Amino acid sequence: MTRRSLWIDLDGPVHYLNFGGPPRGPLIVCVHGLGGSALNWSALAPLLTSRCRLLAPDLAGHGLTQSLGRGTDVAANRALLHRFVGSVARGPVILMGNSMGGMISLLEVAAAPDEVAGLILLDPALPFVPARLDPWVAAMFALYATPGIGRLMMDRRRMSPEELVDTVLSVCCADPSRVSRELVAEHVEQVRQRAAFDGARHDFVAAMRSVVTTAGDWGQAYRRGVRSVSCPVLVVHGERDRLVPVSAARGAVRANPSWSLVELLGVGHVPQLEAPQECAAAIMEWLDDGGRAAADWASPLLLAGWVA
Repeated sequence: MTRRSLWIDLDGPVHYLNFGGPPRGPLIVCVHGLGGSALNWSALAPLLTSRCRLLAPDLAGHGLTQSLGRGTDVAANRALLHRFVGSVARGPVILMGNSMGGMISLLEVAAAPDEVAGLILLDPALPFVPARLDPWVAAMFALYATPGIGRLMMDRRRMSPEELVDTVLSVCCADPSRVSRELVAEHVEQVRQRAAFDGARHDFVAAMRSVVTTAGDWGQAYRRGVRSVSCPVLVVHGERDRLVPVSAARGAVRANPSWSLVELLGVGHVPQLEAPQECAAAIMEWLDDGGRAAADWASPLLLAGWVA
């Protein structure tokens, strides 16, 4: 796998992965979900780099990017993403976000529509809609979102890095065995590294609470932002997602008829890890169809007057 581990200074060090791609290809910036990192894109990215360039930052309080006084909530990381895009791109980009990363990507296009050519949303954290949530998942979100209890649970529930990764995959995947053991081992090693960071557990709880607040009744700005999106949008959603029911994606697409929806049967909340081939096929098809204008706009070398 060809990828480079790089750093950029945005009021503190920000780690990101450059997965490469053709110089003339559209630039896709990949935005991971809650508790995730740039590593989450390592199975999908190589399937897209024949056509696209891909960069994936670790948001503040995630991956190798320590918070170091920076906020880890949705709004703070939306601002960090905006600065990252402005620092690495020569023009508009396609944002590809999973879960919380989808939420942050939607907020970014609402705040800076001229900077975003299109959106690829993989099981995005959408505004809450009436739905039958998985009881275990609903209980965990409620506990972590309660002030004081979330931190207490994080302090008491000490797992080994291997146990933590296996637990997360069991919740996020319909079939965790579909994730390569090599990639699982990389995530375990990163969890081991993060365990040495000051405030890592507090950063996670703050980010989770912010996601719940943004998606819930207090997130009216988010709901308005979703309705205001005018760029091409592809939604890829796992039909067996326990965290964000597929009914939420169907409702969002019904409310935004120009959006495209691809449902992946038998797949959970992180299709880029569990079903990268199916994900890549849906994305490539969209880039040739509904997302063609986004692909052209996100290809800076094709701008008029640019000589390669």
